[in-house]
Amino acid sequence: MSTPRTASITRNTNETQIRVSINLDGSGQQKLNTGVPFLDHMLDQIARHGLIDLDIEANGDLHIDAHHTVEDVGITLGQAFAKAIGDKKGIRRYGHAYVPLDEALSRVVIDFSGRPGLEFHVPFKRAMIGGFDVDLTHEFFQGFVNHALVSLHIDNLRGENAHHQCETVFKAFGRALRMAAELDPRSAGTIPSTKGSL
Repeated sequence: MSTPRTASITRNTNETQIRVSINLDGSGQQKLNTGVPFLDHMLDQIARHGLIDLDIEANGDLHIDAHHTVEDVGITLGQAFAKAIGDKKGIRRYGHAYVPLDEALSRVVIDFSGRPGLEFHVPFKRAMIGGFDVDLTHEFFQGFVNHALVSLHIDNLRGENAHHQCETVFKAFGRALRMAAELDPRSAGTIPSTKGSL
């Protein structure tokens, strides 16, 4: 592989200060410190199952709640992904995964289309997972989609345990990312679109 697909992004606002470094062709190494333990646990799923090296440091206004931190981590990760993947020559473009965890099953489908779009259908069985508000899951993915410029479909097909529901979503997301961002030796150097650009 000639050019490393890596990126580092720093994003500072009055609400959060976030630094993200990624390597799309990594081995799943991770260093995560967002101040939101459950978010760190979910980001670990992306790294491990996507084989993406992730280094994320966030300082946010957690004295209010976790909303700004979770959303802004999604935004910054999306920006890093867009930078690392570059012109998208030679990638597979589309990725999908089904992931079970005990009674829960989720499906994630992604397209590096250059157009942001999110379909999020996760009927969580309760509002909180420990101290984590499940509504923030949508905010994370909306932030990612808007800045990575991808079309993303997330469906939790079944599940009774909210932790399991959420974890299957993040694991499937990691797997789908891995498939879509992977370099396809059969289409090396070409853009996977009839338009000639993505």
